[in-house]
Amino acid sequence: MRRRVRAAEAIAAGLALLAVAACGSRLPESDFEDRSPPSRATPTRSTAPIRVGIITSATSPVGGATFTDTRDGAQAYFRNLNEKGGIQGRRIEVHTCDDGGSGVGNNGCVHELVDEKRVVALVATTSLDYAGAERVSRARVPDIGGQPIGAAYDTYPHLYGIYGSLAPRDGRPGWDGKLYGGTEVYRYFKREQGARTAAVVSYNQAASAAYARLVTRGLKAEGYRVVPEQVDFALPNFRAVAADLKARGVDLVFDAVDAHGNARLCAAMDQVGVRVTAKVTNVQNWTSSVAADHKDAPHCRRSLWATGASRNYADTEHPAVRAFRAATRSLRTHSQWQLEGWAAAMWFTDAARSCSDGDVTRACVDRFMNRGKPYSADGLLIPVTYERLADPPKERRTCLSVARWTDGQGWVTQNGDMNDTCFDVPQLSYQP
Repeated sequence: MRRRVRAAEAIAAGLALLAVAACGSRLPESDFEDRSPPSRATPTRSTAPIRVGIITSATSPVGGATFTDTRDGAQAYFRNLNEKGGIQGRRIEVHTCDDGGSGVGNNGCVHELVDEKRVVALVATTSLDYAGAERVSRARVPDIGGQPIGAAYDTYPHLYGIYGSLAPRDGRPGWDGKLYGGTEVYRYFKREQGARTAAVVSYNQAASAAYARLVTRGLKAEGYRVVPEQVDFALPNFRAVAADLKARGVDLVFDAVDAHGNARLCAAMDQVGVRVTAKVTNVQNWTSSVAADHKDAPHCRRSLWATGASRNYADTEHPAVRAFRAATRSLRTHSQWQLEGWAAAMWFTDAARSCSDGDVTRACVDRFMNRGKPYSADGLLIPVTYERLADPPKERRTCLSVARWTDGQGWVTQNGDMNDTCFDVPQLSYQP
């Protein structure tokens, strides 16, 4: 469903700094001293709530729970923050909007939150059709830590996807309509698993198909023999796909489908007797519900791997993960998208804390986002960068987070720290 989490994730764009801003980046307190003329009284710090908005496709055609994990993670962060006193004594007032997975609904949510509620920022946006992205950009409302399901985060200024950006974001996707991503995931499995034949399973849906094209190019660039498989978005025939995988002797399977489709694909693979070295899925399917989702597919379940750009939500030895898990212990399941929603909310909070005298404005938050420094959300994210490159990079050093499902243990991090699992890989273009 969504654009691939490691390559399609960090291809997007920087943007020009705002000419007018209420405050700066995280500067020392001395930089904010003595700004007022001596004869004027010190202004009273506001105690009004800080309004933020979260747009999700909670009731989309794909299914009710598909896009809500990021919202749940962000809300958990803000609840925890409010319990600790908020930002300089100001509560975070969260306004959510379900766009129903449609462009019309998305535009309605943008109007409600940006124009009517006057939110300072949008956080952890996860929309099947982000039709209102241009309106958000024109209003100069920072959209922080959104999931790049489509090309919006590679197209417009003031929109900051969770995985960073390098392109101009001048109103056109990427560079002259082309997006770019790396081959680090395929390099990893070639090196670690000795894989040589890979299948790519996608829907006949724009975002899924675009990601599949990128995966296919990346696999071929790394020397794989590629078996492309596409199913109908509305009526997918995964059993036919599984039969073809078996016939072609595939040892590695990548997918660009949602959690429900992923489970159906796995079940079909077990039914026809497909045995692979690794069934590699994306961050959207990196959840604690694997055992239940794949209860009828034990062979496929035990071959599940996930890759991404954020720290494994099950890695509770890391203090930032422990904090996330402690604050979300009441949730029925845990997922990587929840953790990334939590990280998005933290990102907004750090931006808001940079504002002078607690005067949290859209311009102030946006300027923080443009400060030109990598951001890691206390180590939850592989450092996210924003640059404005006139030309796309031909090669880039990129890192990835890797985990494997193990019955009885859940998702187990592989190959040590994500910031050390890095490769110098080519950057390949694809059409969104």
